[in-house]
Amino acid sequence: MGSPEICGEWPPACVGKLTAMAASMYIVVEGDDPGYNIYVNGRTLARYESAVEKLALDLGVKPLLEFFSADENSMALLIEEGGGNPELLKRLPPPQWYPPQEGLRTVEALVSALEDDPQQLGSEGPEVLNELREYAAVLRKTAERGLRWHLAVSWR
Repeated sequence: MGSPEICGEWPPACVGKLTAMAASMYIVVEGDDPGYNIYVNGRTLARYESAVEKLALDLGVKPLLEFFSADENSMALLIEEGGGNPELLKRLPPPQWYPPQEGLRTVEALVSALEDDPQQLGSEGPEVLNELREYAAVLRKTAERGLRWHLAVSWR
């Protein structure tokens, strides 16, 4: 399971805030500079996280938030943005890193399920599909380079 606690429990109760806040779900790749662009906006995925999680579970793959992990930098940002408990920084475990192939299984299953009918998620379904395709591209590059990754959340 992903790193515990962006709000003090796992699964993080504050993740429900993703739809209410200007949240973004983004990929963090191990190391300082992986040598390729890892940027994916992730705001639409954050808004539709509950529906995407349900779809993942229906497809029998891990939900994206199971790849969540926090490091000191991302937790400090979350706390600064009002999304976490400052006391957690004192007991934050080391970040967890995942093989990109695991994330690709989830992302590719979601892409495949949405390609024929992205509107099943609502009016922004095509944008969710685009962000998932961008995740897939980043995770493929991550796999090619033998690196690991995790998902992080920003409330900016």
